[in-house]
Amino acid sequence: MKVLLVQHGEAKSKDEDPIRPLSEEGFRDSEKIAAWIGKHSFTVTEIRHSGKKRAEETAMIFAHHLSPVHGTISVPGLNPNDDVHPVAESLSELEDPVMIVGHLPFLNKLAGLLLAGDPERNVVSFTNSGVVCLEKEKYQWSVAWIVIPDLLFE
Repeated sequence: MKVLLVQHGEAKSKDEDPIRPLSEEGFRDSEKIAAWIGKHSFTVTEIRHSGKKRAEETAMIFAHHLSPVHGTISVPGLNPNDDVHPVAESLSELEDPVMIVGHLPFLNKLAGLLLAGDPERNVVSFTNSGVVCLEKEKYQWSVAWIVIPDLLFE
């Protein structure tokens, strides 16, 4: 089982737009990463996002390239300061790969819980539009790969 954790693309500041949609750079970086993942034939069955504008826009960019069978859905419990335990438990029940597009510190805490058993343990550094692929074999999670916009050439 694999789960792709994606920090939403760079967003506009609250001063620019209180809804905080993606900035031009956020769109560009998300598109670059999504296209790369799509070219490498990686698939997910569903893309989940928090419902916040920046996460939804990032999820839609990835969906364009990955065409998840079950589409994209807004899921409660993925906001920046939500408890990660319910999400971690729900992931243990899945068999097909999913993508979660979210925020910090939520993604840091989820990765800490899955990889080290401690949501307060910082085990992965997330970047805007970056993807961390975690893989579960038997009962243990590990990092399968990470890709960030700065690693890809245009």
